Amino acid sequence: MTADSPSPLPSLGAATLLRALFKRPRRLNGVRTPRTAYVLDSIDSNQLRRYRQALGFRDEGIPVTYYYLLAQRAHVATMLDDAFPFRLPGTVHTENALQALAEPLRDVPLVLSTTVNIRPPAENGAVYAELDTVARQQGTDIFTCRSTYLVVRGQAARKRRQDARDLPVLTGWRLPRNTGRAYARISGDWNPIHLWTWSARLMGMQRPIIHGMHTLARACAELEQACGRRILALEGRFRAPAALGSELVLGADLAAGSFAVGGGGRIVAEGSFRTI
Repeated sequence: MTADSPSPLPSLGAATLLRALFKRPRRLNGVRTPRTAYVLDSIDSNQLRRYRQALGFRDEGIPVTYYYLLAQRAHVATMLDDAFPFRLPGTVHTENALQALAEPLRDVPLVLSTTVNIRPPAENGAVYAELDTVARQQGTDIFTCRSTYLVVRGQAARKRRQDARDLPVLTGWRLPRNTGRAYARISGDWNPIHLWTWSARLMGMQRPIIHGMHTLARACAELEQACGRRILALEGRFRAPAALGSELVLGADLAAGSFAVGGGGRIVAEGSFRTI
């Protein structure tokens, strides 16, 4: 697939899950990284409406975090490409950066082009892959998304407690135990660690945890309400998992454009934002 002849953007369905489970890793040395292009016929207005309602967005525009739902489909398809040398199971989403550049036409196709950068191994052997997606419509850049994934775990190091940052508290919310399944129905991300206790335990977690991008999206919606303006760029780093059933608190310095989400006395996610 090339930018001149992109393939249809795959959905995150059962077939994709099976491909991910059975994909075999390849040797890293000398392996080329994929460059992919996929086309999305139109933005799903029903999915967008459900997304805004579920996350608390009041503006009728497209939230910048919604674009991750489109980019994620391109990222998963890219990581399933034979040229991507790692398996998807066990991959950990560690960072995300989104930027809205122009308002898209709702019924005009979008072309999502993705490149991959595999960072050199860290001192402990950990390897991270960066997937950069640019979405274009009729020659205009609509949004960009960079997702960073831990694809090879390094040697275990002593974990340092991430204490919650001292930022003015804006609000907080509870994560009902069905939140992971509710978000999965909207996003298509049915990773078992987000769904039920039994499925999370199969993946090595004692309790199911919320999707990291749910946390960023909820924070984005609350920040927009506090600022009274739409957010055009958002960067987030995932520091610790948040278990379903727990309470989260959002702190922010609105003037500086920084935020942190805390839970259980530690940082769950933190980052920066820019408004219109």
